[in-house]
Amino acid sequence: MVGPAAPRERGRAPWVRREVPGLGRREIAEPWQPPAAVRLWVPVAISFLVQVPHAVFVVRTEEVPGWRGAVTIALALLGPLLLIAARRLPGPVVAGVALVAAVDLFLSDPGGPPSIALAFAIIGAIARGARVWAFASVAVCWVGSLALVIASGAAWQPARVTVLTLSILIVMGIGEFVRTRRERYRDIRRRMADQRREEIQAERVRIARELHDVLAHSLSQINVQAGVGLHLLERQPELAAEALASIKDTSRQALEEVRSVLGVLRDEDGAQPPRAPEPDLARIPELLEGASAHGIAAELDDRSGSPAPPGPIQSAAYRIVQESLTNVGRHAGAGRVTVRLLREGDSLRIVVEDDGRGVQGGERSPGGGRGIRGMRERAELLGGELEAGARPEGGFRVEARLPVPRREMTEDTP
Repeated sequence: MVGPAAPRERGRAPWVRREVPGLGRREIAEPWQPPAAVRLWVPVAISFLVQVPHAVFVVRTEEVPGWRGAVTIALALLGPLLLIAARRLPGPVVAGVALVAAVDLFLSDPGGPPSIALAFAIIGAIARGARVWAFASVAVCWVGSLALVIASGAAWQPARVTVLTLSILIVMGIGEFVRTRRERYRDIRRRMADQRREEIQAERVRIARELHDVLAHSLSQINVQAGVGLHLLERQPELAAEALASIKDTSRQALEEVRSVLGVLRDEDGAQPPRAPEPDLARIPELLEGASAHGIAAELDDRSGSPAPPGPIQSAAYRIVQESLTNVGRHAGAGRVTVRLLREGDSLRIVVEDDGRGVQGGERSPGGGRGIRGMRERAELLGGELEAGARPEGGFRVEARLPVPRREMTEDTP
């Protein structure tokens, strides 16, 4: 499961090491962003404080004619004002600010006020997805300005043209960097959300499968013992009492396992339910004792070897044996069942055989196939396989192979 996020520190995004699909395991941090009001008004304030005082200073010190000076100050003021609408209309804003900056180029001399508003408008438009507006507006205004300069014979220095062109390209590059960074984090957040949904769904399937195995096995035993108890209640009450005691023990174990399976759903609220031992190979003899209580001669041949397989392999092997014995007790009508656990190379082989009816009446498998399908899914989730079918000599056979990773086999080896 994806681990919980680290505590958020003041003024700093938490760095969390996560497995991101398609990107591998890496440290991911939510990019820090100032409040929306700050992102809106800071560019407006900076552009105003840079452009308007500069324009006023240039108009007064260089004695620009009245109408031209008034227009210069108005253009310096218009750019910041247009930025107020940049969040809702980034495309039209960058077009308007570019036009204002182009007009200002012809009214101001080479030392005129820089168009800080245009830089903010370009970066904001590209970052907010209005790239076409930004590129088209800047290209049209810049090419149109150069064409008017050439046509009018204005005295523009090549150095000024070069500096302005490079400045515009640098600003566009910054805008692309901001846009790419935002898209990257959006994509990472989307992948992580998809991964969390997949993990939640997988956990639901696991819980449903565990509940099916626990309840089907326990209720099957309870049903058989209840039938025995009713049958012997009057003639052999002592045996009926044993059947009732078996029902009590079976139901208690089933409740503990159900609480253990559902415990993960309650841990988030701080409630820690009683936990039953995790199913493993050491608990398989208990399953055979339950089968023996039903009058079935159960035999275990355990050659799983040492060291023991990892936990998920043992749990899957336990559930496969449990479901197989449940099917034997409910459907097979068998008198004997044999369970074999064999370590063969890098795999654990589980074989459950009975001498019952086998497959009758065109059935695919005992239990209508649902139990077999669940066991097969367990095996395949671990990279293994499972086969089930009638034995030639009579009865039914379930055989599963679960891979045991070599590194798991050698890590615990003394």
